[in-house]
Amino acid sequence: MLLERDEVRKAQIILQALLPIDQADIFSDLDENDQRQLLQGLPAESIANILEKLEDEEVAEVATWLPPEQLADILDEMEPDEAADLLGDLQPHAASEILELMEDSEEIRPLLLHPDETAGGLMTSEYMALGRQMWAQTALEAIRDWKSEREYLYYFVVNRNGVLLGVVSLLQLIKAAPKAEVQTFMDRDLITASVRADQEECARLMSRYDLTSLPVVDDDNKLIGVITIDDVVDVLEEEATEDIQRLGGSAPLEKPYLLTSTWEVVRSRIVWLLVLFVTSMLTSNVLELFEDTLDKVVALAFFIPMLIGTGGNAGSQTTATVIRALGVGEVDKKDSFRVLWHEIRSGLLLGFLIGLAGLVRIYVFEGNLLLGVTVAVSLAMVVLWSNSVGSLLPIFASRIGIDPALISGPLMSTLVDATGLFIYLTVAKWILRL
Repeated sequence: MLLERDEVRKAQIILQALLPIDQADIFSDLDENDQRQLLQGLPAESIANILEKLEDEEVAEVATWLPPEQLADILDEMEPDEAADLLGDLQPHAASEILELMEDSEEIRPLLLHPDETAGGLMTSEYMALGRQMWAQTALEAIRDWKSEREYLYYFVVNRNGVLLGVVSLLQLIKAAPKAEVQTFMDRDLITASVRADQEECARLMSRYDLTSLPVVDDDNKLIGVITIDDVVDVLEEEATEDIQRLGGSAPLEKPYLLTSTWEVVRSRIVWLLVLFVTSMLTSNVLELFEDTLDKVVALAFFIPMLIGTGGNAGSQTTATVIRALGVGEVDKKDSFRVLWHEIRSGLLLGFLIGLAGLVRIYVFEGNLLLGVTVAVSLAMVVLWSNSVGSLLPIFASRIGIDPALISGPLMSTLVDATGLFIYLTVAKWILRL
């Protein structure tokens, strides 16, 4: 390795020849000493490109050992929203010191006023707004003279007070007559986001309406920032990661997996493991309640894993589908009964098919028709019950303000285990007359 042979300059040259995302991947794999060597002597612009592609926690770690003057220069080269995110992760006194050293701090200060997970925290202040009476020719000249490296396909139009009026595309400006006023051909039908809107709502808007940029406005409809598609992709990845971790019954990790300490991993999992441990005792209680039934027909115990496993799988399929539908706006909180009826119909058909398969399996291999009917009826009822619970639990969680992904998966499986066992052994007592 070049750094091990003290060929730092050669390593820097090779690194700078790569794309920023590849630079960041290589940089994040190095230990701190190698990172320090690699950054030493690199221009601020190159370092900014690397830091913009790192995870927030990694950037904050690097920022702690960079000299304040160098960090200020680097932040001046970063996109305003990225710089604001970095400053927001620092201690307040350190962030204030660096802001004083920056040349372009005025672009960043307004962004620090908004929570990270809102439109205000996601937007950038680096955008160009056109006046409504500007000629198309003048607008194009302004765009050519704009020193920003951001690429916009659409430009927003405001009046002299900054109130958002419309939007024009770059193509419209090029095709318009040179002296045509922007207001004569701008699109007045706008999709906007409030500065306080949640970042997930912004992502849904941009996905639904195929937007590459979303204007952010205040209560007076004044344009105060723009959310770009690259920021929304990061939000979608972050939210998907959190949902996947919650579906497994774990609190989302605040850092990349390999940067998370053992204690942080344990802390993120222990609460739900304890909750599930306690609730799983219900299964033991059900078995104890039906101890006499199992003593009379020991064969019933052989099919317990199959039955509760099938119920858990059916419920997991349902919760995953409903959680996704809630996430993308296909289902709303008020659709509880429609979702339940939809899953009841699915559960009836699935239960019949699974029950039939169970009946055939037991009759062919065990030769006991009555036992087969018992298991088949139980499977059908458990699948129907699992679908019903799996459809309502995410919506109920959403209604009371809990993330459906956090509560639905693990809790649903535990509930279905206990209730499914109760249904099975109750049906067995009824059919086998125990």
